[in-house]
Amino acid sequence: MTSPTSTASWNALVAHRTELGNPNINAWFQADPQRARKFCVEALGIYLDYSKQPVTDKTMAMLSDLAQEMDVTGWRDRMFAGEKINSTEQRAVLHTALRNRSNRPINVDGVNVMPSISRVLQQMRGFAGAVRDGNWRGHTNELITDIVNIGIGGSDLGPAMACAALKAFGHPRLRSHFVSNVDSTHLTETLAGLNAASTLFIVCSKTFTTQETLTNAHSARRWLVDKLGADTAVAKHFVAVSTNAKEVSAFGIDIANMFEFWDWVGGRYSLWSAVGLSLAVLIGMDNFDEMLAGAYRMDEHFREAPLENNLPVILALISIWQRNFMHAETYGVLPYSQALARFPAYLQQLEMESNGKRVDREGNIVDYATAPIIWGEPGTNGQHAFYQLIHQGTAVVPADFIVALQSEYPLSDHQPKLLANCLAQTEALLRGKDAAAVERELQSKNYGPTQIAEMTPHRVFPGNRPSNTLFMNRLDPKTLGALVAAYEHKVFVQGIIWNINSFDQWGVELGKQLANQILSEFEGGTIGVEHDSSTRAAIAMINAKR
Repeated sequence: MTSPTSTASWNALVAHRTELGNPNINAWFQADPQRARKFCVEALGIYLDYSKQPVTDKTMAMLSDLAQEMDVTGWRDRMFAGEKINSTEQRAVLHTALRNRSNRPINVDGVNVMPSISRVLQQMRGFAGAVRDGNWRGHTNELITDIVNIGIGGSDLGPAMACAALKAFGHPRLRSHFVSNVDSTHLTETLAGLNAASTLFIVCSKTFTTQETLTNAHSARRWLVDKLGADTAVAKHFVAVSTNAKEVSAFGIDIANMFEFWDWVGGRYSLWSAVGLSLAVLIGMDNFDEMLAGAYRMDEHFREAPLENNLPVILALISIWQRNFMHAETYGVLPYSQALARFPAYLQQLEMESNGKRVDREGNIVDYATAPIIWGEPGTNGQHAFYQLIHQGTAVVPADFIVALQSEYPLSDHQPKLLANCLAQTEALLRGKDAAAVERELQSKNYGPTQIAEMTPHRVFPGNRPSNTLFMNRLDPKTLGALVAAYEHKVFVQGIIWNINSFDQWGVELGKQLANQILSEFEGGTIGVEHDSSTRAAIAMINAKR
């Protein structure tokens, strides 16, 4: 495969970056009144304004050339066709098949996977409907009021993010909870407010062996049995999202209540599968289908739109420009939506686990930067915290601002104030405030020359700081599906351009292996000689104190 740095288009971009020098985005706006209209794209209820990025028509054309030279469209077609593009695990990458509303055949190893997907979706519909309608009841015949999803990573972040985002569409009787951390505090505090007789647990683990998930699941099982006084209660209060029927049955879950998913669905891409069961129960399967439909429509846009008008591709190209040519090390995700409070955490896994790689597809160490650090919090909270750094700090932090024009909870003038703050922040980052403007402002407040000289440097905003803004009409199931799918495809395009495998995650394995070894040393008392001296001393100290 080709290293991106060896391509003509990459080297042309290096020269173009030198030619631009220190881009003055403000000056570009003044020179071109149509700039905001030129650097925008709309797809499926999402309007992306990237005019506040340090890009010109030439920049975008050259980035598009890079995408073409790295064969983004070819790899895209191979992914949708079910080819095993996850080369290190010899797996297809088919989260898109889970939301394939056309039901066109998609084959893996010569077998059409669509019938099995449809079967599981129907199973989810039946179960979600039974819980919501009150036909599924607990061991003592009480209605279910609380759903606790027990999982970790993709089996937690996706459904947790979506349940928070779409809570306004939830059943009025039902509340969702998520337990992921093996720290007993997480489970204990979640269970403290629940009634066992009306609580349903969904255990998400493909192998039904994940240490954190199974530790929490067994503790939750003991809590339930202690409260209800019978092992037989487990079958009415636990279901599983897994493929390990033997272990699921041994746990006490009826195999009829085991929901399958497949090895061609990566964990961080699994929201669309039975991993989203907690969401399907909360919002109903009709709304879940709407979310799938929104994602499918974004898939079709990604497949069909020209690169220069392709929303996920543009998100990716802007990120490549910032990471590899403007040398930004971090990227902010700033949703002006409390409902999207978990979206930055979700994108941390999606992007950093996918593209946080140091070798290319052939195993060669790369000589260019890959995934940036993703971070963020909802506005307006962040304005009173880290926005100081993005306005006046020494690091330039590109950011995506995400906002819905309408709120699902209309209340007085809250939404106009939220929108005003979002727009004000992107404008302030762009325009800044120079020393002359600060001096005029202080003079108007009757400060003297000495005070003005002392105060001015602290009140100057350099400006020229880049951002995207993504506008939605409202945050509903279909729009959320489209938004998440857009970011999935953004990550895919980045990975193809960087010539890395975005669909494995070997970086999470070593720590797991060592944790199992250290756990055995807590229990057995013998400390392995292969540990470094700091770890050996820590194990000895812990054993002594325990």
